[in-house]
This record gives sequence, C-alpha cells and structure tokens, in this order.
Amino acid sequence: MTIGVALPAGQEFADNAVDSFVALSSEAQAVGLGSVWFSQRGDVDALSIAAVVGSRVEGIAIGTSVVPIYPRHPLVVANQANTAQAASHGRFTLGLGLGAPGLVEPGFGVDASRAIRHLREYLTVLRELSDHGTVDFVGETVVAKTLRPSTVAGAETRPSIVVAAMGPQALRVTGELADGTLPYLAGPRTLSEFIVPTISEAAQAASRLAPRIVVALAAVVTDDVERVRSKFAEQSAFYARIPSYQAVLAREGVTDPTDLAVIGDEAVLAAAIERYRDAGATEIVLTSTAIDGDATRQRTWAAAAAHGGGSPVGSK
Repeated sequence: MTIGVALPAGQEFADNAVDSFVALSSEAQAVGLGSVWFSQRGDVDALSIAAVVGSRVEGIAIGTSVVPIYPRHPLVVANQANTAQAASHGRFTLGLGLGAPGLVEPGFGVDASRAIRHLREYLTVLRELSDHGTVDFVGETVVAKTLRPSTVAGAETRPSIVVAAMGPQALRVTGELADGTLPYLAGPRTLSEFIVPTISEAAQAASRLAPRIVVALAAVVTDDVERVRSKFAEQSAFYARIPSYQAVLAREGVTDPTDLAVIGDEAVLAAAIERYRDAGATEIVLTSTAIDGDATRQRTWAAAAAHGGGSPVGSK
C-alpha cells in the first residue's frame, strides 16, 4: 500500500510558497513516503505546483487532491494534467472534485445544480482526449471541441484520474469513467460497506480495472492528543456544514469530523492504516499532518513511512 501526504499539511508558509512545496515534497521523498498530493485552495494553483514539483523532485508520485470541476473547462484541465504528467515523467494523478455548491456558486457565479451530469460529461471529455488527443463533444453542461490535437510530448501515458466521489451517483459515474476515488472523512465502515462495493460494481460493469481507493485521512502522531484534537476540531468544523460531508459522516454514524481523525502515537496510526487497508483502501494520503507544527509533522511522516510508505508510481 502506498502512503502519501497532502500539502499544504495544515500550515501556512512564511517563505515563498512554491519553494516550500518543493522543499516539503523533497522531504517526503527522502523520508520514504510514496506520494505527495496538492490541495486546490484559494491561493496557489495545485496543477501548477504538481508540474513544478514533478520536474524538480524525483522518485515520488504526485497528484492533486483535489481540483474542483467548477469552473475550469475540461480542455484546460486536460492540458494542465498532461503538462504535469510530462514534467513528472509519468508520475502524476489528476484528482478531481465536484465542489460544494454553497462555495462554488457564490464564488464563481456558476450553476452547480447538475453536478452529476456535469461530472459525467467532464470525464467523458477527458477520456476522449486521452484516447484520441481530440474531442468534438456537445453535452448538456459541457461543450468541448479541439481546434488542434491536445497531445503533449512526454505524456503519452495518460494521467490516472481519481474523483473525490462519496455519494452513490458520483461513485457510479466515477467507477464507469475514471480510475478510482479519493474520499475524505469516509470511515472504514463506509468504505467497506458502501464506497468500495459501489464503485467496484460500476467499474466491473464498464469492463474497467479494479478502481483505486485513495483514502484521505487526517492524522497526527503526538503525545498531546487533546490539544491536537482541539486544533483539528477548529480547522475542520466547516466540513460538518457541507451536505456531502454530512452524508458521508452519517454513514459512519458520526457527526463530527474529529471523530474520524487519527490522533495519537505511532501505534495508533499503524492500527488506523490497517483498518483502512482491511476496509478496501489501496492507498492512503495523510492530511493535516502539520497542524501542530513541524516536529509533529516530521514524526507523523516518519511513522507513516516506517509502516510502509510504498513505491511511487513510475520513475524519473
């Protein structure tokens, strides 16, 4: 099982942000982690960071976790993903998300009411581009027509695509058209009883390979459990107000994201990794590892690598 980390890891950068991403990714590779994943926030661009890191840090898989499909057009995202794939010499995974309507609609002025239809058409365009390098598609939410081939030298092997799908419809579309899912705040029971069987059935029906199950898991190795839990509770409280996350938490029988955070010593982290592996996770991405500073982040990364960071996808 590959174990990686998401960046930023809960900290704010005091120095140049791009240099900091490169430095932390180099550290992750050196400690023995298998992957680094870049979150799309309101500041740096995750796909751009993936390309930079992919060209400057060898020996570790890279991905985005995740880029919302609103408001970016799939032609633009395909170009960015292929660029990151070429920059990393084949080590890139494109992680996509639907985005929360309550954030997407007021922020970008777009209508996100048909998210599942949009996801299906978005992935259809991306697959057409990866298979043929061109597309002529007119759907209900997406129109995409290439004026020239979109292929990128060095990206002949298409990037893997995973979607932060957690609801039944999104999982079925993802299983049919993408390579896997990247759920967050999905506990082991939800994973084994709902997410894995739903996406696997859809993938099988579409004659696709078994999907990647890349679990994003908040984790901090520390001796001061209560203090770190309090910090995580403060940072994660807004997830409990987003309907899609409310639903995935409810499936696990909890209402507070903190109940799914792994906070404790090395043995606590190791046990959690095994629970998720047994539940069907093929990869784990640790998030929020720096919310208590660099010392606990380094301890968390070392514990994860010791448990089996995993081999990166591809090599440079």
